[in-house]
Amino acid sequence: MQEARSLVLDRQRNLKWRALDPLESVLMMLCGFTLAGFCTSVVCDIVTRTIGAPWLWLQEVTSTFFIYGIFIGAAVATRRNDHLFLAAIGDSMTGRPRLVIESAIRVVVIAVGLFLAWFGYINFLRGFSSFRMPSMTPIASLYAAIPVSGALIALFAFEQLVNGWKNGFEKSADDSAQDAANYL
Repeated sequence: MQEARSLVLDRQRNLKWRALDPLESVLMMLCGFTLAGFCTSVVCDIVTRTIGAPWLWLQEVTSTFFIYGIFIGAAVATRRNDHLFLAAIGDSMTGRPRLVIESAIRVVVIAVGLFLAWFGYINFLRGFSSFRMPSMTPIASLYAAIPVSGALIALFAFEQLVNGWKNGFEKSADDSAQDAANYL
């Protein structure tokens, strides 16, 4: 068990800073929490509507879990190289062409993250003028996830860019073996 855990933790270790591992762990726990909360609130919504006593506020809870789960998940997926990049192009190359392609991909992801952070923050500020019904909570409470996710996406892509330039973007032999084992 410990051996499998170390293989998972060491996956693409050459692109990660150990200092950000606790943040990734917390974000993964938040993803699990939002997924469980989303599923539970959907089931409760269905049950209460079926018995004729709907909880109208439950739709607000469901949408909050959904939105936060999506944006936190996008940040974690960026750190794990599971999302928001074109892996197949870079994986098929070696040497300088791979360095150029992988760098370009990370620069685009950083730009997307910064775009989300900046315009998400503007949207968040504007969200204080609109309210969710029936709780009358400012809709900014939903929009808060966008700039936070954007900042994390930019941070994780920057981390990969710096470490890729320093350590190379190529996977180690252990990473390739782990990918093959996961495929089978």
